[in-house]
Amino acid sequence: MAVYWLDDEDGEIWFPDPREAEESGLIAVGGDLSLERLILAYSNGFFPWYSYKQEEYPHWFCPQKRFVIFPNEIHISHSMKQVLRKRNFEVTFNTDFEGVMRNCGNVDGRWDDEYAWLGEHIIEAYMQLYRMGLAYSVEVWQNQPDENGEEKRTMVGGLYGVSFNNSFIGESMFSRVPNGSKIALIYLAAALRGKENCFIDCQIETAHLKSMGGRYIPYDEYMEILRKDLKDFYC
Repeated sequence: MAVYWLDDEDGEIWFPDPREAEESGLIAVGGDLSLERLILAYSNGFFPWYSYKQEEYPHWFCPQKRFVIFPNEIHISHSMKQVLRKRNFEVTFNTDFEGVMRNCGNVDGRWDDEYAWLGEHIIEAYMQLYRMGLAYSVEVWQNQPDENGEEKRTMVGGLYGVSFNNSFIGESMFSRVPNGSKIALIYLAAALRGKENCFIDCQIETAHLKSMGGRYIPYDEYMEILRKDLKDFYC
């Protein structure tokens, strides 16, 4: 087990052998959130996750067990099927990527938390990936009354992540109404269903995601699937 310091003095962007990661998945500290580094990271199974209020440098993780949802295996409960049948919402893809990120960052007072991680520097970094066509969002909308009592189209749920061809690495999701994030995830899985070499990387196990079909696969299997779509960018 080891945690490496990413020193860029020679100008080379690199990551260590992920199999040396700690049990938590932490493998390296340092570097930056440049477009080049993020592409190299995600194409090798790494992702940044750290509290910008407490830590000066990015922390990089590469767990050896990956919690994923295969779109064809997603579980939709009976109650969720009833919610979907009512169709009292609208779902869009990639129409307000920044809006999704900001909602993920501030819902339930997240920005005020001492362990907050989704700050302006993260938004700026992932907007670069979005502009390159490597990051995507799902938005859930609903008409809600504004302060004047008039109906207004409002974003009430969503998620965003990084995508390489058919695989989607989820970064964060939010709900401002019950089931808002579940609806976004179900629509994402439907959009990916039937495609080969495809998974939704949830990064972290939660009861919510496990109930919808999330399960662990080994890092080697994860990379075998990813490598079928990627030709470059390997450490």
